[in-house]
Amino acid sequence: MVPHSTNSLAMYERLRAYFQNKLAMSEAQFEAIKQVLTPKSVRKHELVVWQGEVERHGAFVVKGCLRSYVVADKKGKEHIIQFAPENWWISDQHSMLRGLPAMFSIDAVEDAEVLLFGPDFFPLLQTLGSDFQAFFHTLLQNSMAAMQRRLISTLSATAEERYLEFLQMYPTLVQRLPQRMIAAYLGVTPESLSRIRKELARS
Repeated sequence: MVPHSTNSLAMYERLRAYFQNKLAMSEAQFEAIKQVLTPKSVRKHELVVWQGEVERHGAFVVKGCLRSYVVADKKGKEHIIQFAPENWWISDQHSMLRGLPAMFSIDAVEDAEVLLFGPDFFPLLQTLGSDFQAFFHTLLQNSMAAMQRRLISTLSATAEERYLEFLQMYPTLVQRLPQRMIAAYLGVTPESLSRIRKELARS
């Protein structure tokens, strides 16, 4: 077996801290999890998942930020679905578990360090005991609830309300992301976002 680099070991320790903050975990359980993860450094703009191709892995973000997005027209306009900063999971489960073309792309918006996981990862969690089974179901439920809230917000909330929701969901990202990406997530133009920020600053 090839020894893990110092950087890889630090990435695994960040994952250990993440799990230990949520549930009790033995060393044997953590070693089993490590066996199905692959440490990877991802450069800014590097693609992890390609829209239209079968996804082979998702990612747990140790450092940096990833995003999922779709290119919806021939002009290449991007619609950002999700950001994934530190301690977030991101994947196209529909593609990875069913072997279908990915519905969106995933790339890095900053240089990032991630732990990649494949379709065997979540089934493995369910074999590690009741605490991990509960964690797995909570993760899925939270993901579904977040997508439902995002859909309802997109359909019914004002641009200002969507921006305030963005600030609540991603408090660490407002100073890290370019304005055009935040605008693409909100479904507004960068000029409209600038106007919303100025109005909020005055209020």
